[in-house]
Amino acid sequence: MQVRFEGTVHVFGDAVDTDMIVPGKYLTLIEPAKIAEHVMEGSDPTFAKRVRPGDIVVAGKNFGCGSSREHAPVGLKAAGVSVVVAESFARIFYRNAINIGLPLLEVKGARETFQSGDRASVDLSSGEVRNARDSATLRGPGLSSQALSILEAGGLVEVVKHKLAARARPA
Repeated sequence: MQVRFEGTVHVFGDAVDTDMIVPGKYLTLIEPAKIAEHVMEGSDPTFAKRVRPGDIVVAGKNFGCGSSREHAPVGLKAAGVSVVVAESFARIFYRNAINIGLPLLEVKGARETFQSGDRASVDLSSGEVRNARDSATLRGPGLSSQALSILEAGGLVEVVKHKLAARARPA
């Protein structure tokens, strides 16, 4: 599984809620690609057109607060965001993201260290985040082995599928 990412940074502030990530009027959409067309629309209406595969979202405190809608992490992943780095995440958003296979990393001071357009490298295991512009390096707690294994499988649904398939095989 990929644990290191490099990409262009898009910076957002504190308390970016799920309605800013995917506005409620799009909750009838079920195709990830269609959801991605509106990702971050409530915070930056141009984001969905500018984001490229491998890009990195950096944010402040309490990213993903608000409702428990899975559309928010699904939209970010489908838009090509490789990883979200924030000072903190709403717990339900954090679990939803890991469960659908979107990597996250909590790193204090990330928002102040990056500007939109910077290039960053992120290591999920070590928790290291580096800004290529000035070599500033921050470190947060790396992801747990359990979270990494869920991400490696492609999300929690895939973990369950593998476990069920293993049980169904004759001994």
